[in-house]
This record gives sequence, C-alpha cells and structure tokens, in this order.
Amino acid sequence: MIQKTLSLSAWIPLLSLAIIWGGSFLAYALILREVPVFTLVANRVFWACLTLWFIVAFLRIPIPNLKQCGVLFIMGILNNVIPFSLIAWGQTVIESGLASILNGTTAIITFALASLIFKDERLSYNKGIGLFLAFIGVCIVIGFDTLANFNLRSLAQLALILACFSYAVAAIWARSKLKGVNPIMAATGMLTSASLIMIPLAILVDGPPNFRLETITILSMIFLSLPATAIAYLLYYKALNLAGSANLSLVTLLVPPMAVIWGAIFLEEKLMPTAYLGFLFITIGMCFIDGRLFNSKKR
Repeated sequence: MIQKTLSLSAWIPLLSLAIIWGGSFLAYALILREVPVFTLVANRVFWACLTLWFIVAFLRIPIPNLKQCGVLFIMGILNNVIPFSLIAWGQTVIESGLASILNGTTAIITFALASLIFKDERLSYNKGIGLFLAFIGVCIVIGFDTLANFNLRSLAQLALILACFSYAVAAIWARSKLKGVNPIMAATGMLTSASLIMIPLAILVDGPPNFRLETITILSMIFLSLPATAIAYLLYYKALNLAGSANLSLVTLLVPPMAVIWGAIFLEEKLMPTAYLGFLFITIGMCFIDGRLFNSKKR
C-alpha cells in the first residue's frame, strides 16, 4: 500500500494555511473584545459561505446530491460549529498563545486516529520522530513557562483540546466520506451547514447583533471570514487530497510559530531567541515527516 507523502504541491497549500490561520488567533482576540462568542462564529461562517456561493455560481459547479449534502452537514458541525465555538470561548479565558499551542494537539490526535483507520497513513518510525521534534519546536517557540502553567482542570483549556479532537475527526470524516465532491463545493456546503446552525444559535443566545463596532473589530472579522475561512478551506480540501488527513493536520504545528510572526508584525512584539530555536526543531521535524531528505540519501 502506497503511503501518503508530502509532495511540494502539498506543502504549498499547507504552508499557506499555516500563515493564514496563524493570524486567526490574533483576530479572535481583537473581535472578542466587542463581539460575543456565538455571534463571532456565526459571522465567520456566514460571510465565508456567502463568498463561496458566488464562486460556485460563477464557475457553475454542480450541487451535491442528497447523500453528499448529509456528509457536508456533518462536516460543518465537526469542522466549524464545534471547534470554532470552543476556540472562541476558550480565548475569552486563556491567552491566545496558549490557545495556539493547544491547537497543535490536533496533529497528535489525527495521526493517532488516521493510523488506526487508513492503511496508507500508518505512523512510521520517521514520522513519529518528526512529529515529536516538531511539537517540541512549537513548545519552544511559545515558551515552556506557558506549559508549566497548563492545567488540565481548566475548562477553557479542555475546550481547546476538545476542539482539536473535533478537527481530527473532521479530517478523517472528510477523507472517508467526501468523495466525488468538488473541493469548492465541499467548502461551501460545509460552511452553509454551519451557518444554518450558528445564526439561529447566535440570535437565541447572544441576542441581536451589534453593528456599532470599532474599525479594528470589523477588519478582524473580514480577515477571519474571508482569508482565514473562505480562502483557507479551499486550500484545506486541496491539501487533504494531496497529503491525506494525518499529514494535513501538521498545519496545526506550523500555526503557533506563524501566530508569533503575526504578533511581531501587527503588535510590534519582538521574537525571543528561543523562537528561532523552535523554528529549527520544527524544520528538522518536518524533514523527518516529509522523508524526501532521507530517501535521497538512500539513492
């Protein structure tokens, strides 16, 4: 059985996702100053969904059948409704740095689940070493002092871990069930399902939306809805087909360093020397997971 590997064409959308999603933690933090959790999530999925429907109409992409719509509905719950809500609520309690490192556990969970389900995603020795080194690199970038304060009894931290589990199940569900659906239509259907759930929930729990928001909040919402959701999920499905669900989950190991970069650019935060050491560990880990460096030595 041929194992799923990370080709150059798979790395491009993977790294693009990391750059975009790295900024989503900053966007969450800025938006949550004025917007309640469910309203934030409802806006994120609705505007992204609306954007993608224009693309679907322009390209005349076929609408999925009833069975595929059911699969996309479940995907919307697993990949949007549950994790987006848990992450947003978690960031009202814990700092974005801790949220981003907890988000990295998605890769660990997905690799474990995928290795049990898919024959072409078995966890090899090199991948195991690479995953461990990459995760250590993330820890170094964020800071071990953050991990020292990690408390599993904290409900907010548990919410982030549950969000990661939902992401992992979503990746496996997509690979198992989403066959024959155009990637753009898959992203559109998933976000449409999430919108149908989140909009009524936001109105019921948070009440009518507040339209008098600061400019930075509006800009953050636009970023979260369009680049970080609409565009990102087009890249997500492309990467899923090229790399497999376990390899795709590696993006969550790249997001925390990217989040640090976003903070340095927009919040004028200075990177500590440990950040560069962390990047080195992540690079070495990715070389192990990618495998091409070692394969070239064998030739």
